[in-house]
Amino acid sequence: MKRRLFTLLFVLITISGFSQDLADIQLPKPNMEGGKPLMEALKNRQTRREFSDKELTQQQLSDLLWAAFGINRPESGKRTAPSAVNWQETIVYVCLKTGVYSYDAKNNLLKAINKEDSRSKMGAQGFVGDAPVVLVYVSDYSQMGVLATKDDKDFYGTVDVGYISQNVYLYCSSENLATVVLGMIDRDKIAKILNLGNNQKVILTQCVGNPK
Repeated sequence: MKRRLFTLLFVLITISGFSQDLADIQLPKPNMEGGKPLMEALKNRQTRREFSDKELTQQQLSDLLWAAFGINRPESGKRTAPSAVNWQETIVYVCLKTGVYSYDAKNNLLKAINKEDSRSKMGAQGFVGDAPVVLVYVSDYSQMGVLATKDDKDFYGTVDVGYISQNVYLYCSSENLATVVLGMIDRDKIAKILNLGNNQKVILTQCVGNPK
């Protein structure tokens, strides 16, 4: 009996510690004011592939993700980027030094996926692991209508990610951050890290950080 109690206690302690390692992150309310004017942000929009080791603050992370694909019309749940038929099929994963998370726009929350630092695995280039934040865009085909064909899903899923990644470019331009979209990625390996289902497809990744 004592052995069973000890075993149960050990399991509970282990699970508790593991959960703490995978804790969700409640982000601060995004700041929807300030920044550069749109035309200036467009003028300065560019790709940068060199990143400093300075981490983004939680406020910057909250602002970045809201700009990318946050909810800007709470009454309808619609987002800062459009999606075909308002499917909102794109899942934004966030790779940080502390682990991998998914962005929950409704609750402004980073939901813990795993505690592995997977940043360097999100692209083939050597600089990928230097970026403090690597976003992964996944299209969830199960969110699309039953009448959508495979070609429809591939096309609209890719187009919708394009809108989101451009939002990130404009936010980074406005806040003097560096960013680059990556297409040279091992999608199968990333899918395993994220534990994706058969109806979920990795489209692109995107590095974000302070310029070096």
